[in-house]
Parts: sequence; structure tokens; C-alpha cells
Amino acid sequence: MKLGIFFLVIAYVLSQFYRAFLAVLSPILGTEVGATAEHLALSSGLWFLTFALMQIPVGAALDRVGPRKTSALLLGLAGGGGALVFALATEPWHIHAAMILIGIGCSPVLMASYYIFGRMFPAGVFATLAGAIIGFGTLGNIAGAWPLAWAAETFGWRETLMGLAAVTLLVALALWLFVQDPPALEHRPEGRGSLLDLLKIPALWLIIPLMTVCYLPAAAIRGLWAGPFFRDVYGADALSIGTATLVMALAMVAGSFAYGPADRLFGTRKGVALVGNLLTAACVMALWAVPTAGYWPVTALLAGIGFFGASFPMMIAHGRSFFPPHLLGRGVTLMNMFGIGGVGVLQTLSARLHHATPTPPAEAPYQAIFLMFGLLVLAGCAVYAFSQDRTD
Repeated sequence: MKLGIFFLVIAYVLSQFYRAFLAVLSPILGTEVGATAEHLALSSGLWFLTFALMQIPVGAALDRVGPRKTSALLLGLAGGGGALVFALATEPWHIHAAMILIGIGCSPVLMASYYIFGRMFPAGVFATLAGAIIGFGTLGNIAGAWPLAWAAETFGWRETLMGLAAVTLLVALALWLFVQDPPALEHRPEGRGSLLDLLKIPALWLIIPLMTVCYLPAAAIRGLWAGPFFRDVYGADALSIGTATLVMALAMVAGSFAYGPADRLFGTRKGVALVGNLLTAACVMALWAVPTAGYWPVTALLAGIGFFGASFPMMIAHGRSFFPPHLLGRGVTLMNMFGIGGVGVLQTLSARLHHATPTPPAEAPYQAIFLMFGLLVLAGCAVYAFSQDRTD
């Protein structure tokens, strides 16, 4: 079981890499493939939307056939194939297609881990384990920053993606060989249950709005907008962008580990998530107010967004505390669908907002995006403030 979880963490490292690497490659893809910021925002949004829509079949597959087959087959066939398509891209729509395939491939790996945690470990440590796997997995976010910029400069971006396709296939093979499915439930209620059974739980409806937007600022800015922002406002090259995004990625790692045990430390999940998201909104609104404060002050604000915006596992743990055991797979994937789907929809909308906002000044389109992100998180917090707290 430990070896299987290790390779699920490696698979999640790849998932984090693939959702974040466009920011660093944006200058190169603009020159060689003709992909504009709007094209890449759509590609990023398609990754998140596809990932989110896949949570429905992934949740059913986890409950019915288990995490081993679900994660290995999707990551190998769709994830590895998508990376290969990306490496061969010559038009912007090729990147769209590649990101859709990669989104399908990455969709089961985190939830497969959470399914195993929920079935095999005590409920009280779920948030800690969930935060830890995101913390370790966010190393992929780091690899998609300065190291990717270096590899693209040294070996070429196409060669780098070819290598990543091979690595993805090898990790998928390891999942097939080493992941172990949890034993079947001894006492399963009549019928398999459905998403409708989960949506009938009133407590979830006050958690879902913040779940939908809590990951948005960190994922959208780190995954895409940081690159065009630093390029257009500060004239930064790929290595400078890679440095700023590396700082943000490291903050996201630290935040994931910090959130993990915080519910046991403070005796509340709701309080931890609410305060963290309010601080995230404060950093985003500061970025909206002073986008030209300077390279390092802005990078510090990005680090704040990355650290405080890492509440994703805490939000899933809060929702998971209301799920019946036989619907655990569908439950965690439902929460993940809202979290990732929110990024997908709003990332796509942010591309339209960027295109519609007039310039000069160069920072105006990005200010509009940051304002939208900040207000959405505040709105989610306003609803979440009335939710029912629950710890295990």
C-alpha cells in the first residue's frame, strides 16, 4: 500500500506540473506556435473543465472498480498521449486538444489517493494526509517553474515534452503494478447510491460555493496569468517568470503542509478555511490595487496567494466529514469537480475579460482579472461563514 501511495504522489506531481507549465512556456509558444495569452487561457481552462467533468465517471469508477485500474489506465492512455500531442503541436488548437487529453489523464490520481485515505486510515487524519499529498505533489508546480524554463532553454521545449510523455507512461505502469485497491465494504447499503444522494445533504450547499472559488486565484495566476503579467507589465523573460512562479510554487507547498494539521491544532475546520481564504482575498485585492509596485513586492503578493490559497484539502476534508462510507469515492470527486471546475469556467471567462479590457496601461487587463478573482473569493467566504463546522 505504501509503495502504491508513493507512485500516486508521483502521478500527482505530474498533474500539478501539467496544470501549471503554460505560464513559463507562454513566450516560446507565442513565438513558435502562435499561441496568444487568450489561446493559452482557453487551453488552461479546457484542462480544468475536462478534469472537472471527469470527476463524475472517476467517482463512480473508484467506488466500483477501484483506484488501481482507474488511475493507471487514464494516466497512461490520455495523459501520456496528451503530452505527446503537445510536443508535436504546430497550431494553437493542437495545444487545446493536448490539454484536454492531459486533463482526462490527470483526473483520477489525487482522488484515488483520497479514496484510499478515506477507506484505510482514521478519519481524524484525513486532512493531514490530504494536505501532505498536495504538498508533496506541488513539487510538480515547482518543476513547472524555473526548472522547466531551464530545460526548455537547454534541450528545447518539444524535446522536454517528449521526455515528459515517456515519464507519464512509466508512472502509469507503476500505478498498475503497485497500487492496491482497498477491501470491499462489509456492510454496503442496498443500491449503489448516486450523486443525488450527496446533493441532498444540506450542509454541503454552504461549503460548495467557497469550494468552487478557493483554488481559483492560486491555480489561475500560477498556472497562466503570472507569465503574461510579468511579460507585459515588467518585460520579464522566461527565466525571470520562472523565478517568480517558483517562489509562488514554494509558497503553495508550504501552505499545503500548514493547512493539513491545522484543524486538529485549532479544533476547527471551518475557522481555518475561512480565515485562510479571507487572507487570500486580501492578497489578491492588494495585487489589483498596486500591480506596478515592483517585481519583488508583486512576487511577495503571489507568494501570499499561493500560501493562503492552499486550503483545497481542508475544504475537501470539511465536505468529506458529511459523506456516508459507501459514497466516499463519489463524494470526494464531487468536491473536486466543483473545485477544479470553478477554475476551468472562470479561467475561460478571465481570457475574455483580458481581451475586452482596453490598454494602455499594460496592467489594466490583469487588474480586471485580479479584481474578479478577489471578489469571487470574498463572495464564497460570505456564504461559507454560515456553514456547519465539523471535525473528526
